[in-house]
This record gives sequence, C-alpha cells and structure tokens, in this order.
Amino acid sequence: MPSLVSEVPAAEPALVAAHYAARLSFETDCWDVQHALQGGSADFILLDVRGPKLFEAAHVPGAINLPHGKMTERKMTEWPEDTLFVVYCAGPHCNGTDRAALKLARLGRKVKVMIGGMTGWSDEGFDFATGPLPE
Repeated sequence: MPSLVSEVPAAEPALVAAHYAARLSFETDCWDVQHALQGGSADFILLDVRGPKLFEAAHVPGAINLPHGKMTERKMTEWPEDTLFVVYCAGPHCNGTDRAALKLARLGRKVKVMIGGMTGWSDEGFDFATGPLPE
C-alpha cells in the first residue's frame, strides 16, 4: 500500500521544472534579497508596501516605503520602465504584497514578491532599519 506521499504519483521532471521556473518568476525570498543588497548587486527596487508608521517602526534596510494605494502611473514614472520591483509586507498573513504586485503589473511594471515579508526577514535573523525615509 503506497504512503500518502506517493499515493498521487509525482509529476514528470519536465513539468516540475516548468512549475518551479514559473514560480520563481513571481517570487524571491528574504535570503536572496539580503544577499543582493549586501553584495551591492541589487538590480531591483525594494518596496515596503505597509503603512508609514509600520515602516518607521522597522523595515528592511534599503527599502522604500510605497503602500499599494500610492502606486500610481505618475508615481511610478520616477523609475525607468524596465525596473524590477520587489515588494514585501508584514508576512504570510498579509495580502499587501499581492495587492501591490497586482497594481504594479496593471501599471505595466515588472514585479516579484519577497515571500515571508517582515516575518521571513526576522526568521532569517537579518537586521531591520528604523525611522522614516530621508527627505
């Protein structure tokens, strides 16, 4: 009798590869973001999509605070058309990243979600920054 794991047969390797390649085109993780930021190879703009008070209390160093409600066509012209945006919010219990990713995509912008958000960043043991963005 097969286990619950093997009761449903595994997908063919080509399907598995296509699935995970597609998934990685939609998301990244905290470790990869931190590695790029620390290594000076960040080829994306990191957006904290929570409200300003939460951002001031703690945020990922290098992030810009831009809640999804403030993402307008005019605001996004501050960055070149081909800019990749990485968005995050509080964590897995928050749909702010989904709303932001949808908004950016509808504005014709490239976007990935940083899975885990603030919770994931904390779980990795990475430091947070505090205070508002410099004017």
